[in-house]
Amino acid sequence: MKRFLALALLAACGDSSTVEIPEVRSDLERDLAPAVPAADFARLVDDNTAFALDMYQLARPSGANLFMSPHSVSIALAMTYAGASGATATQLADALHFTLPEPQLHAAFDALDLELMSRAAQATGDTIPFKLNTANALFGQTGWRFLPPFLDTLALNYGAGMRVLDFAADPESARETINGWVEDRTNDRIKDLLPQGSVTESTRLVLANAIHFSAAWATPFEVDATADSPFTLASGAAITVPTLHQNAELGYGEGAGFRAAELPYDGGQLAMVVIEPDDLGAFEDGFDVVQWQAVLASLQPHQLELALPKFKFDAPLGLKDALIALGMTDAFTARADFSRIDGARDLMITDVLHKGFVAIDEHGTEAAAATAVIVGDTSAPGPATLAVDHPFLVVIRDRPTGAILFVGRVVDPR
Repeated sequence: MKRFLALALLAACGDSSTVEIPEVRSDLERDLAPAVPAADFARLVDDNTAFALDMYQLARPSGANLFMSPHSVSIALAMTYAGASGATATQLADALHFTLPEPQLHAAFDALDLELMSRAAQATGDTIPFKLNTANALFGQTGWRFLPPFLDTLALNYGAGMRVLDFAADPESARETINGWVEDRTNDRIKDLLPQGSVTESTRLVLANAIHFSAAWATPFEVDATADSPFTLASGAAITVPTLHQNAELGYGEGAGFRAAELPYDGGQLAMVVIEPDDLGAFEDGFDVVQWQAVLASLQPHQLELALPKFKFDAPLGLKDALIALGMTDAFTARADFSRIDGARDLMITDVLHKGFVAIDEHGTEAAAATAVIVGDTSAPGPATLAVDHPFLVVIRDRPTGAILFVGRVVDPR
């Protein structure tokens, strides 16, 4: 009989504390200085970007807001990949665009994570202290046999230890414990990531990643400038929403069917790219790596008159169907081969659940997401105006590496 393999990915914003759970760790400590060639690092970012845009295409719900962290999904599934074998491993790698062989892949994830963690050193503001942290964990069935090489890989490259729970005897208590771990690392923004029924007596493992982000804008909006402005929904209905207003030197660009602006955060290392398409559906249908690069290439310094709706929402997602559509078919069936986890072919994934949260205001951004598998001078261009008054996309990215941390769409800012 196949046992159930549950995987949890978390991306979050806010202060965190520690839930005390008995833990079994590998003897290996995390490698804090992985020797990763620049070509491997760049390839991982490119591969993750391709997966992020694939996942956006397949996960976007019809007519609803969306916010997710494909970066977090990639990390948690990379940890899962460390336990996969055979066709299951091949399908997982293909779906996630993993082209680096193991163990280079895991070392590159370690290097990227450490690089992102260094961003706080560049920030100087104190309105919203800059935070970008990740945490990884495993929640395993007490008494279950987990292979040392699997635990070693996750400890060495992801800093993840095994927290021991008794899913078989009390799945509800285990579910609540994991949800509590999630809440602690998302400033209580992500609640009930694992809904009732998602964890059962047959659950044997949950892999979790948490990414925590908050930051002030490099150039804050004036509170007094915020005013109600019209916004047209996809249905054509007109509403009025509180809208931020700013005149500042920002990246602005135009292309086939879109206009875009880039708003850097404190320290200048991370930024939110706002994309306002002429037609949201048509733009999203073609939103791939080529289109994303076209958006970035269009951005040039402008004195920009910007109007941007305030928004705050959460967005639950089920990713199982999207991952199957990307080719990860065996992992959710009795054909699954996760034998590198426990030495037997008795584990399968039952679901992949994700939940995102995002809020922007005059001062900055708060973002959270969680996933369970149970981001001039006289020659400069002239002034520009961007009034974001119909559905738009947002991407939070790391500028030095190009890594996409969060991606979403705002169809209704209310």
